[in-house]
Amino acid sequence: MQDFLHPILDKPALDRLGVLALAHIGDSVYELLTRTHLAACGTQTARNLHRRTVALVCAPAQARAAQAVLPALDEEEAAVFRHGRNAKPGTVPRSCSVRDYSQATALEALFGWLYLAGHYDRVNELYGLIAADYGTEG
Repeated sequence: MQDFLHPILDKPALDRLGVLALAHIGDSVYELLTRTHLAACGTQTARNLHRRTVALVCAPAQARAAQAVLPALDEEEAAVFRHGRNAKPGTVPRSCSVRDYSQATALEALFGWLYLAGHYDRVNELYGLIAADYGTEG
């Protein structure tokens, strides 16, 4: 049976993916981590879960999160981050700056790359650096 929850792509397959495809996957990985973290930390009502999730996965919040993980990146991870930051998406939402959107795309690309490479421990380690800034209330 194919494992859809834990796909692992080899380096040639990862290299064939565009950076925006990595960001597409990383966006959902990051949101799943955030939703799970908030639920596990006691944010109980659906309304509060949704409100906090939206606040933490928006581009400005992801740009701040990127700053938390940048010092911890190794050379290969930093290269993926740079490629994500330099990606040229078709549009940028009016609700954020181009800089924040670029940083958010870079963070998403990094999380997508790590996830698809099967580096789940590293995903958890980097997300832990980000979640530490959330405080105890989630």
